[in-house]
Amino acid sequence: MNAIILHESRGRIRLKLEQKRMTLQQADRLEAWLQSKSWTRQAAVHERTCCVILNYEGDRGEVLEELRRFSWEEAEKTIPLPAHSSRTLNRAFEEKLVGKLVCKAVSTLFLPVPLRIARVLWHMIPFVRRGLRCLFRRQMKVELLDALSVSISVCRGDFRTAGAVMFLLELGELLEEWTRKKSVEDLARCMSLNVDRVWMRTEGGEVLVPISQIRPGDAVVVRAGGIIPMDGLVLEGEVSINQASLTGESIPVAKRPGGAVYAGTVVEEGECVLEVKQVSGESRYDQIVQMIERSEQMKSEAESKAANLADRLVPYTFMGSLLSFVLTRNGARALSVLMVDFSCALKLAMPLAVLSAMREAGRAHITVKGGRFLEAVAEADTIVFDKTGTLTHACPRVARVVPFGGMEEKEMLRLAACLEEHFPHSMANAVVEEARRRGLTHEEFHSKVEYLVAHGIASTVNGERVLIGSAHFVFEDEKCRIPIGEEARFEALPEEYSHLYLSVGGQLGAVICISDPLREEAGRVLAALRELGINKTVMLTGDSKRTATAIAKQVGVDDFRSEVLPADKARFVARMRQEGHTVLMVGDGINDSPALSEADAGIAISDGAALAREIADITIAADSLWELVELRRIAMELMRRIHSNYRFVIGFNSSLIALGAAGILPPAASATLHNLSTLGVSLRSMSPLPNRERYPGQKT
Repeated sequence: MNAIILHESRGRIRLKLEQKRMTLQQADRLEAWLQSKSWTRQAAVHERTCCVILNYEGDRGEVLEELRRFSWEEAEKTIPLPAHSSRTLNRAFEEKLVGKLVCKAVSTLFLPVPLRIARVLWHMIPFVRRGLRCLFRRQMKVELLDALSVSISVCRGDFRTAGAVMFLLELGELLEEWTRKKSVEDLARCMSLNVDRVWMRTEGGEVLVPISQIRPGDAVVVRAGGIIPMDGLVLEGEVSINQASLTGESIPVAKRPGGAVYAGTVVEEGECVLEVKQVSGESRYDQIVQMIERSEQMKSEAESKAANLADRLVPYTFMGSLLSFVLTRNGARALSVLMVDFSCALKLAMPLAVLSAMREAGRAHITVKGGRFLEAVAEADTIVFDKTGTLTHACPRVARVVPFGGMEEKEMLRLAACLEEHFPHSMANAVVEEARRRGLTHEEFHSKVEYLVAHGIASTVNGERVLIGSAHFVFEDEKCRIPIGEEARFEALPEEYSHLYLSVGGQLGAVICISDPLREEAGRVLAALRELGINKTVMLTGDSKRTATAIAKQVGVDDFRSEVLPADKARFVARMRQEGHTVLMVGDGINDSPALSEADAGIAISDGAALAREIADITIAADSLWELVELRRIAMELMRRIHSNYRFVIGFNSSLIALGAAGILPPAASATLHNLSTLGVSLRSMSPLPNRERYPGQKT
């Protein structure tokens, strides 16, 4: 990369590429390349100025050296372009907006009167068409009022007023379309599994082929760290699969030949040959996506609150105009009333207020996909939480070590860490980390370690066979025994934990209890949400009743359900809504997706499953639940602003109607004051929300 450093500070650098222009595709590719690097914290590429802003961590020299080695040719081979680019979408709408403003200014300042009149007549055609459509359908909506006010202005020769009204209406429509399309593009861009090629096993060996060429019955090879690309059955090999994103299980699941695996899950250990049962587009993952897409479409068809209010006021505006004409026989007075249609301010101020709130939410590391979801958050009285990865960290930790057979707890943990450090999967990491936390050194004093994927570890220490792994491996496969007289202690092991069994010389030496730790802030966040008007908090989990009871007691939820399936979560949320509650659902896994879709607003944790994030209406940061409190406050402040705007628009425009009907305001003055009020309420809607209280652990 040929570039010069424009500005630099610790961990941040601003570069300017030595090229005259950069395409949108190049900007997307460069940004994707930067974000793929381990040292990148945040990267932004500005294609207009050919500048790059990079926040990084680590050695400066290493970063600069990698930047020097970057080449467009290599990046085109290794970095795929996103299927949906928000950069392209934003550029298109920015150009539309600027073009509209420039055209309006040029036509007003430089075009001769005949051409300005012709331009107004051309622009009014779509408005008249929509108005006639409403008339033929016998619908009294804002479109009919817009068409009538523009048409009457043109008939009276008041082309300036007609042009101003149409310009404001078009501006509002453009902003609404931009907001809606950006949400849809963001959803579509991250919806895929990002797997475009797979290794297919053939008679001639393994071949890397596009995923589109895979058919049911084909054999696909997936190795450790790889994503299962399609639903299927394990043909060969034994693997440990992380299914947390799909099922909510915090502990990896062992899969052997004949076991079913699902698209979107990750092979944590081992490798396997998979027989494809469902091709891309037909898997359980894809079915959930399709269900959410249908749900999203239905939500998109709902009219916004502002448009509905504007439509409801249309008959009153008509009646006011007609009554004014009947009483005064003065067409100017009637038109003065008709010019005040409420829709300009309502249609423009609403999306601008929402954009302002979404901007504020973005600064708090909260992503919101539309104003209706902020409204749902403000009105919610019930919030439903998933457990794993939401109220808990979904990061296994050692809760306690229970020794057996006279063994010492520290020595058993030291021995377990000594074995587990060679195979860093999630539970092994928990054991090693606990030994480190307790200051236990565990030098290698065992012989060669034998690792059995999805079973456990076997080795020899001081001439005795040592095993660590699952109950199936230790007791069934290896026939280890529980020390005599300690069966009762074994049966009394706490069920709320997952268990890792350590055997020495064919006898149980210890049971390591693994927990899914609760987020420290969870209890305080729930208390803060209650202060903000949330009446009921519920926890839903697929874990056992004992585990759920323990977590529910710690966090202080009002109610909980255990051993629930994804469909059960969705049904619970649906039932709460049928009972009249406005429900928020907070989750992080694919198994939460149906419930996220069913809720009035679905909220996902940012480091959860990709599908859950894209299905959800709102995404919050992963490192703290305080964003939920901040989200609630932003939503409530937005609704206060919107209601204030509504009161002002209705009150001010009603006054204009009264003054116009009384003959005090001519049509031109009525239209001017109406447009000025629209501009004023729009500027207010764009202003920042009032300062809000910050909470412990919340990002700044």
